[in-house]
Amino acid sequence: MNIDDFKSNDQVAWCPGCGDFGILTAVKKALAGLNREPKDILFVSGIGQAAKLPHYVKSNCFNGLHGRALPVAVGAKIANPALTVIVTSGDGDCYGEGGNHLMHNIRRNADITVIVHNNQIYGLTKGQASPTTDEGQQTPVQVDGVVLEPLRPLELALALGAGFVARGFAGEMEHLSRIIIEAVNHKGFSLIDVLQPCTTFNKVNTFEWYRQRVYKLNDDNTYDFTDKFSAYQKAAEWPKRIPIGVIYKIEKKTYEEKTGISAKPALIESNIQDIDISRVLKDFA
Repeated sequence: MNIDDFKSNDQVAWCPGCGDFGILTAVKKALAGLNREPKDILFVSGIGQAAKLPHYVKSNCFNGLHGRALPVAVGAKIANPALTVIVTSGDGDCYGEGGNHLMHNIRRNADITVIVHNNQIYGLTKGQASPTTDEGQQTPVQVDGVVLEPLRPLELALALGAGFVARGFAGEMEHLSRIIIEAVNHKGFSLIDVLQPCTTFNKVNTFEWYRQRVYKLNDDNTYDFTDKFSAYQKAAEWPKRIPIGVIYKIEKKTYEEKTGISAKPALIESNIQDIDISRVLKDFA
């Protein structure tokens, strides 16, 4: 497989220079590296600029409601374990509207990968603060500056027991593609928070702002990503230095294994032709 095998015919509707382009390229490179057929991949998204990404990849796609991508993704993975299920979401979509689903699906540890395009702003709805906008930053809505402390998604994921926690940067596409490959190959819930500059509505966290701060976490092979205390320390580094790479990774039982679902035939293989639901329908008559 190569990157062209995942090329979509849909016209890209992002702003010129948007960090989402880098994430899209990294995703396609990762899919080619994973050597998965488009028919075996399902992208699930909610609402927002990040949610448009599945339209630009040749694969299966499900667009859901704002913040509600995770229940669909988990249901699809349970019904058809052979699918590679990837959620693509934004910081508002996943950490705001979808925060409750994020929290409990980390606990479930279903075998899906979640890629969050974190531009620290609501881009689709014209620039108000998102859960990850830094305190004090001015927006068209928060004209006197954001008064709340930002949500720290990596620290949250670690506290909830996520088995795979990583951060990428849209300006480091090759590096990000390797993280995505590692996340998909990880058995269990994988969260990748991707720093994604919004060129239109966030004039603070620009490509240059990130390039002055990001560093690859394990270039010298000395960082132990199985050490949770070290992971918390790295996740908390902001904003003077910002590590990118795998923050934390351990193996643990998945939801499918704990519930015994993985030992049973896949739901997609069930014969549903002779199922009689008339008795159930009578309750709604």
